[in-house]
Amino acid sequence: MTSLEKARALALLVPAALLAGALGSQYLGGLHPCEMCHWQRWGHYAALALALISFAMRRLPDRGRSFVWLAAIGILLSGIVGAYHAGVELGIFHGLTQCTSTASGSGADLLKDIMAAPLVRCDAVQFSFLGISMAGWNAILSIGSALVILWLSLRRPRAAA
Repeated sequence: MTSLEKARALALLVPAALLAGALGSQYLGGLHPCEMCHWQRWGHYAALALALISFAMRRLPDRGRSFVWLAAIGILLSGIVGAYHAGVELGIFHGLTQCTSTASGSGADLLKDIMAAPLVRCDAVQFSFLGISMAGWNAILSIGSALVILWLSLRRPRAAA
């Protein structure tokens, strides 16, 4: 397996695994995401799509490499947002000061939706493992993986001996 193929596989597996963990904790574990949790997912959604495109283009020489790079950048951006989110949780950075809503309908329906929605603060840790929040783990895993993917994708094949 060449280093580009390894990078391509990581570019697909890393966001898939991190999204599975995030969505699993939401739908199976009952942890509701805050606004910044959703921001972290956007980079992984984009990386997943770009990695799939790179697999579709792998027959063309070096064509899929740029999509692997873009996927790595998406993973890296998710990690940067995760680092910021972890900083908000630790009180290093200021968090969001606004609430957002996509609800529509009558006033009574809107009030009913608001009252049923869970209140999730971006500066409160809902779950941690080894003293690191989910946002912190996303930052560590995403930034580290993105750097490995970029390194692997930039390596040139060795000449045959």
